[in-house]
Amino acid sequence: MQQVDIDGVFLEVHHIPVAAGTQPGGAPLVFLHEGLGSVAMWRDWPASLCAATGRAGWVYSRQGYGRSSPVPDVRGEPREHPDGTRSGRLQPDYMHREALEVLPRLLARLGIERPVLVGHSDGGTIALIHAAAHPVTACVVMAPHVMVEDISVQSIDEARRAFETTDLPDRLARYHDDVQVAFWQWNDVWLSPAFRDFDIRGEIGGISAPLLAIQGLDDQYGTLAQIEDVARAVPHAQLLAGGLRPFAAPRPAGAGQRGDHALSGPAGRCLKPDSAPRGMVWSGPCPPTPVGAGLPAMRRPCCKQAGIGPNTPLIPVRQRLSIKRQNNILPTTTASTG
Repeated sequence: MQQVDIDGVFLEVHHIPVAAGTQPGGAPLVFLHEGLGSVAMWRDWPASLCAATGRAGWVYSRQGYGRSSPVPDVRGEPREHPDGTRSGRLQPDYMHREALEVLPRLLARLGIERPVLVGHSDGGTIALIHAAAHPVTACVVMAPHVMVEDISVQSIDEARRAFETTDLPDRLARYHDDVQVAFWQWNDVWLSPAFRDFDIRGEIGGISAPLLAIQGLDDQYGTLAQIEDVARAVPHAQLLAGGLRPFAAPRPAGAGQRGDHALSGPAGRCLKPDSAPRGMVWSGPCPPTPVGAGLPAMRRPCCKQAGIGPNTPLIPVRQRLSIKRQNNILPTTTASTG
């Protein structure tokens, strides 16, 4: 395990080299995890995606998650210390701090310029904020939060009750050195009254890089309104929605019979032609199993009546890709930009 010192905070970092036999080229993928995520929580998804795209990758755990430095007094009053470290509860601007202070310093330490950011949930929000202020090659956001929805708060409150009354802490402990810090820094800020005003829709219009925004249907942590608002703020954004789980294992190119997709996920209600949001058309069902540590899961798919094979991808209408070409999560416009 590699650790990088960012102003006295040691961050767990994992490097994924370009796959053997692959010609190096293109900007590396930098993975930004969800609110309870970590390097380990991603499992082998980043390595599979890097192999499928022929790129190197970097995965890191934010402070308080995984094997990174803990946050002292995580439920106490927030404090900034003279050495630049912090203690106490996260504040509503925590994703701005990560995107505009921590991430630029980490990228500089790793020698990365203009990465392809791949962010899930909180990590997707961090990716959007960063891409609006710093040059990136492309940005892929899965279930990002551009504003706070009631459904998110309700589900996070349910997660709190599960953490207090079930074995959820034990299941999360395999992914975090200090599971209490990991859970409460995320849960407390999201359930704080001050966080209800969090809204970045007016900040992300400056994103000029190719942008792909993905949202699973029946995700109880967010709705299609999130990526629809992304598209309103960033008109060139590509949208992808359907019965998928963003962090489920991908299928490498060439692994199936019909031209494989980079993202295959569990659960969620199938998107059918008569219910497709702007920019999307239904083209496939949902694979079977979720990946995670026991948090509330999205509902099972209802796609048997669709009559479409298990390897058929969801295809963004605006890209007009044939199934044979839909073998990469990155928008085709990234091919000439690094």
